[in-house]
Amino acid sequence: MLKKRWKISNNIDEKAALALADSLNISVILAKLLLRRGVSNFFEAKKFFRPELDMLYNPYLMDGMEVAAKRVIDAITKREKVCVFGDYDVDGTCSAAIVYLYLKELGADIEFYIPNRLTDGYGISKESIDHLKENKVNLMISVDCGITAVEEIDYAKLLGIDSIVCDHHQPKEKIPNAIAVLDPIKPGCNYPFKFLSGAGVAFKLTRAIADRIGQKDIPLKYLDLVALAGAADIVSLTDENRVFVKKGLEAINKNPRPGIQALISVAGLTPGEINSGQVVFTLAPRINAVGRMGDAQRAVELFITEDQEEANRLARILEEENAERRKIDEMTFSHAVKLVEENVNFNSELGIILHNENWHSGVIGIVASRLVEKYYRPTIMLTTIDGIAKGSARSISGFNIYEALNSCKDLLIQFGGHEAAAGVAIELDKLEEFKIRFNEILKKTLSGDDVLPEIKIDSKIHLSEISPKFLRILEQFAPFGPGNMRPVFVAEQVQISNIPKLVGNGHLVFSVKQNGNDKVFDTIGFGLGTYYDMLVEKNIKDQIIPTKNLLDIVFTIEKIQKNGLSYPQLRLKDLKLSE
Repeated sequence: MLKKRWKISNNIDEKAALALADSLNISVILAKLLLRRGVSNFFEAKKFFRPELDMLYNPYLMDGMEVAAKRVIDAITKREKVCVFGDYDVDGTCSAAIVYLYLKELGADIEFYIPNRLTDGYGISKESIDHLKENKVNLMISVDCGITAVEEIDYAKLLGIDSIVCDHHQPKEKIPNAIAVLDPIKPGCNYPFKFLSGAGVAFKLTRAIADRIGQKDIPLKYLDLVALAGAADIVSLTDENRVFVKKGLEAINKNPRPGIQALISVAGLTPGEINSGQVVFTLAPRINAVGRMGDAQRAVELFITEDQEEANRLARILEEENAERRKIDEMTFSHAVKLVEENVNFNSELGIILHNENWHSGVIGIVASRLVEKYYRPTIMLTTIDGIAKGSARSISGFNIYEALNSCKDLLIQFGGHEAAAGVAIELDKLEEFKIRFNEILKKTLSGDDVLPEIKIDSKIHLSEISPKFLRILEQFAPFGPGNMRPVFVAEQVQISNIPKLVGNGHLVFSVKQNGNDKVFDTIGFGLGTYYDMLVEKNIKDQIIPTKNLLDIVFTIEKIQKNGLSYPQLRLKDLKLSE
């Protein structure tokens, strides 16, 4: 197991924390958590704990929005054919469903198109434009893609197809010559919040159209899809995204649309108790699976159907595709680990770049993420498609992989993404030169400590401080995600109070208490089974007993159900013997 660095945040003013704790009648630890999230007074705390729809920004603050809304309304009025063109992941399929459902409700002549990952590749292509032309499409609205499709949108224009781009990815030097380009991070756009998901931008377009026709609240019924996309796409859950995900999850838990209800059912989740973590780790993989294994149009069909039986049928397909994806994922991961162990010298190479022509293009992004988790190195996984090496790049904290690829752009056919993840295509005969260049960039950018995973700890805590009131307030910090991660605590010199067990695939389970306090907490450490021998010893009768050594444990606090009641569980991130 990789050694981890523990870093405790100590940058909070004690006086400010005491004052905030007093004004809100909460513990100092909770006050420090709020200050770290930019919450410094009662009014900001109210906005944080009670995000409301009136906190959403006017969609017309986004550059190009007025032109886009007018063009869509003109298309509906003139009975022009509109096509929503989406990406094949959760964000792309949710985005497509939002625009499709809303414009359908307005009476638009509308269809949707999601490229096939295996045959079409990522984003807009000239072949897909030809398909739209054959279907007599007049207006294409790209969602969660399109910001780098400069030539393709010019080609569409040449064929008489207007384009509106709704995207949230990093633009390149040239912006597409579309009717309107909606992207909060494009140069010259003064939209106040820069971290929308693709579905967030799509929702903004529907809200702008609705506002223009005097029915601005109709798109609110699609916040469930915005929430799914926002949580799954790992965007910053701050500002508008916090409102989207909080309100969208409320809708999912209160009255889920048929497709989401069916998905919750096949995934074995409890209706009414869905949180952002369950979206990321349980629902999103099932939605992504149909895109990874082939046709993501089925995910859009799942979201737009009003027939529960049809939704159940589609959800079962997603479940089957996900099971198949996991098998391929496991085989690919095992093969990739073997290649790393045999061929990568971490003394001279700071990154991992692997290529195999037989790898399934639908799973290499997941496997790249798993390699980052195992080795904590920037990782690029490539397969061969039509004679070209194509694949996915995943990064580590503090290393901008998009900028690194940009520095190698003369060697690449194409690339796109953001600082943490990107897609890339390269000629096979340039692979070796690319590996050398990429590793040179890594050596200039990263030090030895940078490739040791760091656990950022929000606060020290005594287990006795974890009271029912503390837990009740901590739950209100949700939804958790980037920009508002589940708080991480360290408790020092805790004592194991039962015999530790190994469960499942190397997971550790035991209970702890602290300083003779009677309060006992259950813990679970996923993947921490290698610590088992450190936690047990044998007595004079050769029986296994818990070690008498004290531990320091790093953990988050989560709620579990046991015998119909809720209990806090400490989810361990790391542990060590106390000094």
